[in-house]
Amino acid sequence: MGTSIYFWIGFHLFVFIMLALDLGVFHKHTHKVPVKEAIIWSCIWITLALLFCLFIYVDKDFGPVKALEFLTGYVIEYSLSVDNIFVFILIFTYFGVNSQYQHKILFWGILGALIMRGIFIFAGVALINRFDWIVIIFGGFLVFTGIRMLIQKEADIDPEKNIIIKFFRRFLPVSKSLHGDKLFITENRKLYATPLFLVLLIIESSDLIFAVDSIPAILAISKDTFIVYTSNIFAILGLRSLYFAIAGIMGLFHYLKIGLAFVLTFVGSKMLLAYFHFEIPILTSLGIIISILLISILASVFIKRSE
Repeated sequence: MGTSIYFWIGFHLFVFIMLALDLGVFHKHTHKVPVKEAIIWSCIWITLALLFCLFIYVDKDFGPVKALEFLTGYVIEYSLSVDNIFVFILIFTYFGVNSQYQHKILFWGILGALIMRGIFIFAGVALINRFDWIVIIFGGFLVFTGIRMLIQKEADIDPEKNIIIKFFRRFLPVSKSLHGDKLFITENRKLYATPLFLVLLIIESSDLIFAVDSIPAILAISKDTFIVYTSNIFAILGLRSLYFAIAGIMGLFHYLKIGLAFVLTFVGSKMLLAYFHFEIPILTSLGIIISILLISILASVFIKRSE
């Protein structure tokens, strides 16, 4: 893979330690995560990602170019995560999940997402390295997704139509009501899944769908498996705190989806141009992506959407 096995071991050790501290110490007891706490944790995760970027910058095995690739990939994945958050809000609202149980569901959901993203990334890099023409497919798909996101109207989400939920209910009955933070219960010696477990399944399947967009977007920036993987994982790790920070102020970001559509279109175009030997410098790409996101956020804050 080109990267020392010690880097891989050290990174995963760091991830497991942070997850253990998160669930076993800081969120040992089920509680509602206030916006202030969520913002603090968001700042912590962003700071850790930037420190890791600094480590890549000064390490002789990586250097400034790899550090820019990591930072650009991280910004792309972190910004695309906002779209995931809006879907999570709709899912929790649909099932009436109490806010104090949402952190636990997001923890297990993101743990599963880490595994799925790893599989997607390794498979994507392997395909590109073996079949360079597949870059055209990835790039074209991103451009198509960006244009579709730009022109498509908002659609209501009905979790009950989720194919995974329909398949699951064939094998295990589901209780009619929530039972605290329990995922399974036993009644009359019969095992039941709770609606909270269905929420977990929907979140996992939703993230799998989002990964189809986000992984090719990062592969447009770097083909280094370690850089793509770590930037993606850092963004996913900060997704829970970002969710609770945004949930209370989501009304401010009604133009962000347009910005995300332009970001996807840009990185898809960058991937297509690279195939025809027209490379856009990483620093230029990072500047364009950050500018698009800032403009969409400022537009959301200062321009009032008509009724």
